[in-house]
Amino acid sequence: MTDGKACKVCNFTRQTSYGVAVPSLDELKKKGCEFLGFSPSDPVTVVLEHDGTIVEDQGYFLCLPSNTKFMLLHNNETWAPSRKIDGGTAWMARESMLLEADTVDASSAAAPWVNLAQQLKQDLTSIILMSEADLQSLVDAPCSQLASALGFQDKKAEELQETLQRTLDRKEEERQSKALLQLYVKAVEKEDRLQEGQSHQGPVDVDVPDGVEVDSVSGFMSRTLMVLKGKTSPETRLSTEDLQVFHSSTILVTNNKEVDETD
Repeated sequence: MTDGKACKVCNFTRQTSYGVAVPSLDELKKKGCEFLGFSPSDPVTVVLEHDGTIVEDQGYFLCLPSNTKFMLLHNNETWAPSRKIDGGTAWMARESMLLEADTVDASSAAAPWVNLAQQLKQDLTSIILMSEADLQSLVDAPCSQLASALGFQDKKAEELQETLQRTLDRKEEERQSKALLQLYVKAVEKEDRLQEGQSHQGPVDVDVPDGVEVDSVSGFMSRTLMVLKGKTSPETRLSTEDLQVFHSSTILVTNNKEVDETD
């Protein structure tokens, strides 16, 4: 009795397909390479044949139904949707795929942004799931080559890169604000410990705009403290608006402390 999941494997042209029974993802790669004529030492990527989803997790592989069809990709091969053509022109599809794979030179083919651009060409919404490193790769890609890979005009590709850069800049600003907030939380904790053994001191004079309440101990705006104290983990749970309030308050207090030290 065969112990394994019934699967189908094919190459990227879909011209060759085999049925196999394997117990694991690694065994699928091994048998797939053997049937498709790939060298066992060549790295291969397993994707779902119908939509190109990359399969890397053993648990996910086991959850897939029997007779799922997989595509094995090696070298610079990439998944592409199936094309409906008659048998007499099947060779044209393969030639077309090879030509698409050669649209960039060998040096660019190895660049990470090439595969990312091909994913976007198939489904633009996949950009939502990309990591910051992936987005940065697209920003750093040559604009004209990115436009060609996406099928865009150069101007549209440039606008896409500018939008991605603004997104990355905003994420970095949020990261810096949260890091600054963590420093503030540590400073407040240290200040509380010191005040336990000291007598009460007078309020700190801080110049703030009219109508803005300032806490006498920390020198931070009352709204800022209200926001901070209302969060069990403020360094991770503040909204962007709250972070902006805190960031503005921190700059104000820092400037006033520098003036006091100078005096």
